[in-house]
Amino acid sequence: MDVWDEGDAYEDYMGRWSRPVAREFLDWLPFAESTRWLDVGCGTGALTGVIAEMAKPKHVSAIDPSPGFIAAALQRLGHAADFRIGDARSLPFEADAFDIVVSGLMLNFVPEPEVALGEMRRVARADGLVAVYVWDYAEGMEMIRRFWDAALAIDPTIGHLDEAERFPLCRPERMLELFEDSGLSDCEATALEIPTRFGGFDEYWRPLEGGQGPAPSYVGSLPHSDRDRLRGWLKQELTTSSDGSIDLRARAWAVRGVV
Repeated sequence: MDVWDEGDAYEDYMGRWSRPVAREFLDWLPFAESTRWLDVGCGTGALTGVIAEMAKPKHVSAIDPSPGFIAAALQRLGHAADFRIGDARSLPFEADAFDIVVSGLMLNFVPEPEVALGEMRRVARADGLVAVYVWDYAEGMEMIRRFWDAALAIDPTIGHLDEAERFPLCRPERMLELFEDSGLSDCEATALEIPTRFGGFDEYWRPLEGGQGPAPSYVGSLPHSDRDRLRGWLKQELTTSSDGSIDLRARAWAVRGVV
């Protein structure tokens, strides 16, 4: 089971990469100032904070099912948004309440993504914008892809845990199909790509022991001997520069549509 409850551990693992990809996402979105935004599945507030900084919004609401993540977002962003605990499949907002409804790195984790997208469409105004982005687990999110490649080389029976297999939604054609089936129009997709540099192998590995998300949850389930074996395998497989740093890329797929 994926664990999502410790804000600091999540920030160390994924939050620091969530903010730069959120900036790429907002650069791609057409929006006017003084609009009403909703961030669905806001986590520790990476996308929410970028919206508050870049979009000059009239109002921002943000919702996430994890009390720990909402507490972390409140601690970091305070009153920059109206933060609430809630389920993406049953948004606690009236219809037509927002000009732009977005979700970052979350939709694939919802058991019924079509229900969540329907809710996002419901709370957006007519002619409003709905947009989401998810990691490219199959190929372009290299820090996770390289992890599962190593884990599968050691234990081929865990393929069902690999995020590429778990989340077939995380491909542009599948996302576009979901958007179009929901009734959204003028649907478009694009790739968002950022560099991910680690100062050394320990910086890459340490967040994997934090227990937040699929890969770290798997690491936490392993006996110490198996964990050490996986760590050693990854250390050997990852290419390091002369200064010991590790340079990878992180790609997400973004899709937007008009209500």
